[in-house]
Amino acid sequence: MPFIYGYARVSTDGQTLDAQVAQLEAAGATKLFKEKVSGAKRDRVQLDKMLATLNAGDVVIVTRLDRLARSTRDLLNILGVLADKGAAFRSLSDGWADTTTAHGRLMLTVLAGL
Repeated sequence: MPFIYGYARVSTDGQTLDAQVAQLEAAGATKLFKEKVSGAKRDRVQLDKMLATLNAGDVVIVTRLDRLARSTRDLLNILGVLADKGAAFRSLSDGWADTTTAHGRLMLTVLAGL
């Protein structure tokens, strides 16, 4: 049975994850991976744990792309891992970044081509 996983990240201990968590839960996330770490760090324990957990048919949602990736290259690498596992991706505030739809897959393919 596929799951909807949410990933929430803030950069500093002084920031709160509450707003992201509420949005992800409202969007149907059944399991949340949360961390307080700079997006510039390559070693993000919860992100790695989530990626290792994924199975075919699962969906990963984030509130915004910058919560997941620190650059376009980083985003494409993460999306590559998701695709290899047969999982999909959706950004709540970036409607074009949604591999659960044909239009979203096309938009991300165009982005990758650029």
